[in-house]
Amino acid sequence: MCAVTVRILVDGHGGDDAPGVVIDALARAGADYGDSVRLGVVGRSGQLRPLLEEASLLQQVELIHADEVIGMCDSPARVVRGKRNSSIHVGVRAIREGRWDALVSAGNTGALMAVSKLLLRTLPGVDRPAIASLIPSVESESLFLDIGANVECAPHHLVQFAQMGSCYMQVAEGVRNPRVGLLNIGSEEIKGTEVVKEAAALLAREDTVNYIGFVEASEIFLGVADVVVCDGFVGNVALKSMEGTARLILNHLSQELRSAPVARIGAMLAGKALRRTREALSPGEHNGAPLLGLNGVVVKSHGSADGHALACAIEVARREVEEDLLGRLRRAIGG
Repeated sequence: MCAVTVRILVDGHGGDDAPGVVIDALARAGADYGDSVRLGVVGRSGQLRPLLEEASLLQQVELIHADEVIGMCDSPARVVRGKRNSSIHVGVRAIREGRWDALVSAGNTGALMAVSKLLLRTLPGVDRPAIASLIPSVESESLFLDIGANVECAPHHLVQFAQMGSCYMQVAEGVRNPRVGLLNIGSEEIKGTEVVKEAAALLAREDTVNYIGFVEASEIFLGVADVVVCDGFVGNVALKSMEGTARLILNHLSQELRSAPVARIGAMLAGKALRRTREALSPGEHNGAPLLGLNGVVVKSHGSADGHALACAIEVARREVEEDLLGRLRRAIGG
């Protein structure tokens, strides 16, 4: 029997289809990890216990009670002042107190970030945490941040995102001297908002990152940069556009492959290649966005995630803890 090395807590009420999808994800993760990962779920025990029992998970998943639930429409300010016994509050406190190593939540993004920043604080030298996501490219993967935590940023915030993203790609993905690009509407120096142009000037003088200049949205998937930086408003819109485009492509591909006998035969012959393509483009396969800059491991899952996608977010958390990415980021950012 393997020793427990990682303790992962999941928000039982986060996401569009919670808590059912959370139980599904825990069952998948439990089957994958066995005794090597300790799994827990935080939320209303009266609602979660019967579901855990029905899934035969009561002995495998620890249940931590929390009275309150944060809704998707609750404002971060209201959540910070109230609802202190919510599943997010209780979960983040468990991380702060060292009882669990990581929290995974598909809940309210603003609330998760606000509570996490309040209770965990940020790493030295970081003013604002950012939500980051690995996205596929023609070469490998690129890190895209911020994708929703900070809808308005000052130039120096974008510089900090670039530094955190560069550190992450070095320590998590093994990329030497990651190329950092700033998302903009064109490559010319005169284009963009004043914030973006000032951030570009700061990055050009910053010797801690390998800044390559502006990156256009059409270039993100081409792998021209290992790290793509923007504010959370632009990043969230761009990411959801990518996800919608990926679903459109997969839907068209599926329809065409079923449209005629010859196409179906071709699909059977190219089965493995098509499966790899579907996995590469499926948003669920890339689910799980770390909140970089916090003094603790918190991973945000897409609110619409199914059980498989939420299990992918749990895997992101497991990997972060097992590889001590927080400690390595702390040392890298702290110099």
